[in-house]
Order: sequence, then C-alpha cells, then structure tokens
Amino acid sequence: MWTVQDAKNKFSAVVEAALAGQPQEVSRRGKPAVVVVSVEEYHRLLAGAVQARESFAEHLLAFPGEDLPRAKAAPRDVRF
Repeated sequence: MWTVQDAKNKFSAVVEAALAGQPQEVSRRGKPAVVVVSVEEYHRLLAGAVQARESFAEHLLAFPGEDLPRAKAAPRDVRF
C-alpha cells in the first residue's frame, strides 16, 4: 500500500503496476483511501455493477408494503 506522498512521488510506478494488472492501494492519514486500477479493469467492474443492478421500477415493485404493520394513531387536531 502506498501513502499519498509516495504515490505522488512515484506516480509512474503506480500507473505501471496498475496497467500490469496489479491494483494499487493508496492510503491517506494511515487509512485506505483509493485504489488505482487500469481502465480495462474499471470498465469490467462497472459493467458487472450495471448488470447486477435492478431498475428503479423493480425496486419499487419489490417493496413489501402490504406486510408492514401500520400505526393506529389518529391525526392531531390542528387550529390555524
């Protein structure tokens, strides 16, 4: 894992390793921050995520609305 400072100083090495198929992790303040990957790997991951994602309509239709208990509270009297 590279620190941000090391990755900045040796960015060419980071890019070369990513292009060789080895994702490069970069940390900031001691915590993992980003991963540098080749554009081919990025597009492969993106395509897989898009295929696995359901449509918004499918998401709404899957909502278990009928099975949820409803509150039996009456609305409050409000005077304007």
